[in-house]
Amino acid sequence: MDTLKTYGEIVYRVLDEYYQLPYSYGDLERRFVVSEDRSNYLLITLGWQNDKRVHGCLVHIEIINEKIWIHRDGIEDGIALDLVAAGIPKHDIVLAFHPPEIRPYTEFAVN
Repeated sequence: MDTLKTYGEIVYRVLDEYYQLPYSYGDLERRFVVSEDRSNYLLITLGWQNDKRVHGCLVHIEIINEKIWIHRDGIEDGIALDLVAAGIPKHDIVLAFHPPEIRPYTEFAVN
């Protein structure tokens, strides 16, 4: 199995669903950025809310050594659960936003 390709397709499909959702407030939009080698996926929010500029990373996922590393997860229920529902096993998902000493206490991979 070509893990980078298979996992990349799943990550793309899951993030694309979030990308398609419109914001219900402010003058905000999402940008979906995929690295050329298809190992990094970013969902970015940008625009204006009231008189304040908004620009931030909602989700950052990277595929490293055949595992999904979630560096940033700003999804309300967590993007990891969506990835599991799409077919990626928990033992191949690292919640990288947690410190390494906390990861053994999650249901997901340590590294």
